[in-house]
Amino acid sequence: MDYQEKNLISPPDYRHDTVLPLPMEVSASAWAVDAACSGNPGPMEYQCIDLATGDRVFHFGPLHGTNNIGEFLAIVHALALMEKNGIKDKIIYSDSVNAMLWVKKGHCKTTLQRNASTERLFQVIARAEQWLSTHTINVTIQKWDTKAWGEIPADFGRKK
Repeated sequence: MDYQEKNLISPPDYRHDTVLPLPMEVSASAWAVDAACSGNPGPMEYQCIDLATGDRVFHFGPLHGTNNIGEFLAIVHALALMEKNGIKDKIIYSDSVNAMLWVKKGHCKTTLQRNASTERLFQVIARAEQWLSTHTINVTIQKWDTKAWGEIPADFGRKK
């Protein structure tokens, strides 16, 4: 039985800092990001959820792309929005190791072909990479442990 099956109460009676069913290991002073893609490549979108309130912080897409690109862009979008709003005390949770590595290196290492259907996405990627090259990351980006905690709260719920 996974975490979500054991803890269907929202919020659990032992949490007073969130409206979501979060395990105690997860900080509610955080944003969770995730991407979804119908096909690979295909229509891709991403979003961010505030873990304290359950509210959607932002949503972007769909654009023709890949899930890994969406995961990367979601983290950068969250970082930029946090900096813009002076938020320094929140964690960003992502379930994508690739995206976290790409952010750390400041480069979206995609193999997606650049063509007319992906040009707008590549422009967004270039903007994200430019942002990473000119800003210092002062926020913790942490891996969401899906096996232990269930799906990340920003998940689109489309897995089969």
